[in-house]
Amino acid sequence: MSVQSAAADVDVDLRQLFASLVRNWLRILVVALVITGLAFALTWLATPHYRAETRLLIETRESVYTRPDGTNDNDKPILDEEGVTSQVEVISSTDILKQVAQKLNLSGLPEFDETADMPVLSRLLVIAGLKSDPNEIPPEERVLTKMREKLNVYRVEKSRVIVIEFSSEDPRLAAEIPNAIADAYISVQGNANIESNSAATDWLAPEIADLSKRVKDAEAKVASYRAQSDLLMGGNNSVLATQQLSELSSELSRVRANRASAEATADSVRRALQNGGSLDAVPEVLSSELIQRLRERQVELKTNIADLSTSLLDNHPRIRALRSQLADLDRQIRNEAEKIMKGLMTQAQTAQARENQLVADVNTLKAASARAGDQQVELDALQREATAQRQLLESYLTRYREASSRKDSNYLPVDARVFSRAVAPSERYFPKILPITGAAFVGSLLVMAIVTLLQELFSGRAMRPAAGARFERIEQVAMPVAHEPSNHEPADIEDVEDRAAEAQAEPEADAAAARPTLGEVEIDKAVEKLITSGAARAIFVSPEGDEAAASAVLVAREVSDAGLRVLLLDLTASGAASRPMLDSGLFPGITNLLASEAQFSDVIHPDLYSDCHVIPVGTADPVRAMRAADRLPIIMQSLTTAYDLVVVECGPADAQGISRLVGEGTEVFLSLLEPDDEVAQAAVELIESGYPDLTLVTPVGHETPGTPIPGRRSAA
Repeated sequence: MSVQSAAADVDVDLRQLFASLVRNWLRILVVALVITGLAFALTWLATPHYRAETRLLIETRESVYTRPDGTNDNDKPILDEEGVTSQVEVISSTDILKQVAQKLNLSGLPEFDETADMPVLSRLLVIAGLKSDPNEIPPEERVLTKMREKLNVYRVEKSRVIVIEFSSEDPRLAAEIPNAIADAYISVQGNANIESNSAATDWLAPEIADLSKRVKDAEAKVASYRAQSDLLMGGNNSVLATQQLSELSSELSRVRANRASAEATADSVRRALQNGGSLDAVPEVLSSELIQRLRERQVELKTNIADLSTSLLDNHPRIRALRSQLADLDRQIRNEAEKIMKGLMTQAQTAQARENQLVADVNTLKAASARAGDQQVELDALQREATAQRQLLESYLTRYREASSRKDSNYLPVDARVFSRAVAPSERYFPKILPITGAAFVGSLLVMAIVTLLQELFSGRAMRPAAGARFERIEQVAMPVAHEPSNHEPADIEDVEDRAAEAQAEPEADAAAARPTLGEVEIDKAVEKLITSGAARAIFVSPEGDEAAASAVLVAREVSDAGLRVLLLDLTASGAASRPMLDSGLFPGITNLLASEAQFSDVIHPDLYSDCHVIPVGTADPVRAMRAADRLPIIMQSLTTAYDLVVVECGPADAQGISRLVGEGTEVFLSLLEPDDEVAQAAVELIESGYPDLTLVTPVGHETPGTPIPGRRSAA
C-alpha cells in the first residue's frame, strides 16, 4: 500500500465516538426525562377513548325448505371480493349513518356536535375570527363528519367477514353505535329485497296476462294449419304419407328379392335340363314330393338290376324290363322338373307385376310425402313457437306464485347476519399511559444518543487515521528560535508600522474610516481575533518563505482546539504548511481537485496532531491545475459552507494573487519572522491594494501546550 492511499483513508474511532455518550449522559438523561414527563402529562390529561366492533358475515340465508323449486345453493351467485367491498361502502353510507344518528339522538351529544356544549374559549376564538363557526355547518353534516372520523368499516382479508369498528368517549356508545349500524344495514337490505320482490310481482302480472293470450293464439294457429294441410299423423308421431311410403318401400324390396330368387332358380333348372345335368343340385327339385318318390323308385330298380345281374345276362327279358322301367322314371323326373321350372317362371312374372305396381304406388307416395314434408316444417315452426310461449308462461307463473307467496308472508331473508355483536369495552384503547410513556422515554434516549453521536462525528473528534496506515513519528511544526532583541529590531518593527501607516495615509487609499490593526503579532491574539469576529476565512501571506508558514498551521490548530471546525488549505509551491501536518507530500490535494483528478472527499485529510483538516498542495501537474484557477472562488465558497473557518496559506503572494480567495468574513494576515524591508514592503503593498485591516502575526516564541518544542527546521 502506498503512503498516499494509506494516509488518505480515515476511520471512525468508536471508542472516542461512544465515549461522547458517557461525557454527555446527564444532558441525554435530563432531556429524556423531560420528554417522558411531557408525554405522561399529555396522556394523563387526554380524554380516554373506547373502541368496540361488530362483525357481519356475508352468506346465503335461504334454507332448503324456503328455496324455490328447481334451485339450489349453487344456482345463486356468492359475492366475490369486489361484491363484499361494495357492501363495506353500503354499510358506511350516509343513509345508514343518518338512521343511526337519529335513532340514538347523537346530535344532542357534545362528542358529535360541538355546538351542544361549546367551551368558552372556543366561543371567543369564533368571535375573534380565529376559528370557523360550527353553526354555519348543518347539524346533520356535523354529526356525520364526527361519526365518519370515529367509524372504521373494513373486510377481513380472504374472507366474507365485515368488521364495523367504532370509537367513542362513552363505552356504552362505542358498543351501541356499531350494533345499530349493523341492524340498520340488515334492515336496509331487507327493505331492498321487499321492494325488489314487489317490483317483480308488479311486472310479472301483466306479462303473464299477455303471455296467456299469446300462447292461446299460437296453439290455435297450430290446430288451424294442421286441419288445412290435412296432415294425418301415423305411428311414431310421423305423417301418414311418410309412414305409408316407408311401408311400401319395404314391401317393394321384399317383392324384388322374391322375383330375383324365382328367376335365378328357374334359370338353374333350365340349364340342368338343357345340359343333361343332375337335377339333385336344385333345392326346389329336391323339395318336390313326387320327384322324391320317383327317386326312391329309381333307386329301388337300380338295386334289383344289380341283384339280377349276378345271375342273369344283360339281354335277359327281366333285366331288360327293369331297365325300361328305369328309363321311364328318368323321363318322369325330367317332366316334373320342367313343371317346377315353369312354376318358378310364373312366380317370377307375378312378382314382376307386383313390383311394377309397387313402384307406381311408391312414386305416388313420394310426391305426397314431399308435400307433407313442407307442410310439416311449417307446422313444426308453429308448434315450437307455441311451445316456447307456453314454457315462458309456465316459468313466469312459477316465479309469480313464489314472489306473491313471499310478499304475502313477508319472508325475504337478507344475505348477511351478525355473528358477533359489540359489547361495552371496560378498558380504553387510547391513550395507553404506560406504553406511550415508555416509548417516549426510549425514543428520546435514542434520539439524544443519535444527536450526540452525530455531533461527535461532524466535529471530527471521532475520526482517526486508518488502521492500515503506517507513519513515522512526525515532529511538530518547527518553531523559529526566539532571539534576544537587538538594538535595531524594535526600530525595524516600528519602521514596518510607520511605513504601513504612511501608506494608509495616502489620499488614494481611501482608508480613513478603517485604521490598520498592526502590531497584533502573537498567535493567541490572532486566534482570539478570528473567534470573536466570527471570520469565515483567514488568508495568510508569508513574504519570508516556508518558515513563516508555521503561523497558519498554529492558528488553524489553536482555533480547532477551541471547538470550531477548521480546514487549512495549502497553496504554497513546496507544501510548507501541509507536509508537517501529514508527514508526506504524496497526498492528493488542491491541484488534483483543480485538475478534476479527485473529489473533495479525496483531498481532505485529518491533521495527525489536532482535529483540524488539511488540503495539501497535491500531486497533479501545477500548470494544468492553474488553468482552472477560476474555480478557486467556487471551491472556497463550498469549503466555507462546510467549515466554520478556512485557513489559507498562500506563501509569498501579492494582493492580486489572493484576490480569488477573499470573500465575505475574510481576515488577512501577514506572517513574519524578523521584520525587515521586504516584510514592510509586502505589508505596504497589501494595504495599498485594499486590505487596510491587515494583521501582522509571528510564530516566534509560541509554544503549543502539551507538545515538545522541536528544533529549528524548515517547514519545507
